[in-house]
Amino acid sequence: MNIRSICLTYRTGQTGKTVFVPPAAILDIDGTLVDTNYHHAVAWYRAFRQHSVTLPVWKIHRHIGMGGDNLIQALTSEAFDEESGDNVRAAEKVLYMELIEECAPMQGAHELIEDLKRGGHAVVLASSAKAAEVDYYLDLLDARELADSWTTSADVESTKPAPDLVKAALDKSGASEAVMVGDTTWDIEAAARAKVPTIAVLTGGFGEAELREAGAVCVFESIDELRARLDETPLAA
Repeated sequence: MNIRSICLTYRTGQTGKTVFVPPAAILDIDGTLVDTNYHHAVAWYRAFRQHSVTLPVWKIHRHIGMGGDNLIQALTSEAFDEESGDNVRAAEKVLYMELIEECAPMQGAHELIEDLKRGGHAVVLASSAKAAEVDYYLDLLDARELADSWTTSADVESTKPAPDLVKAALDKSGASEAVMVGDTTWDIEAAARAKVPTIAVLTGGFGEAELREAGAVCVFESIDELRARLDETPLAA
């Protein structure tokens, strides 16, 4: 199947003509629109160290994209998560907020939203972060008046790789079909569980081969490359 045909829906209007209805665009924020993955990895590293656990930063990075409700157990054990998980999660939030002003939008992120809106797509920015953090990103991206909606931690019970976030974003879009844009294997897995295909970018530090193996329908080096080749994707106008 040509990837441009994925998720494209058509509706018969009052005139009896078949009208193209673009799929919604669900845009992951962390690591996709805003350069945050390595800041999160450092914050988690320091949070674990505060609780007498030292993990290689590269190993933590491999789990960025997971929510904190899954990441700690995946990196340590169920017993550690039960005993210290809440404290580590609380510490990471404080430590990350000390770094958040160093985070910058990915080049072309704001323009991608503009491109998608011009193409008739509903655009939902997807994050399971707390509202204050998402508000910061919305201002950083100058997207508050541009995006149709966004998600926060209040919209999900379980974070990625569970599908809750993608399903919540799809609900907010008002569309019947959607395409995800993400940067990690966890984005792709969560979207697949929600029956949504994913376009991946390399901006989160995951390799092209592993993103494709996880199920990405196409992979681009950057947001700018995605914008330049948007017509080759399921988000083609």
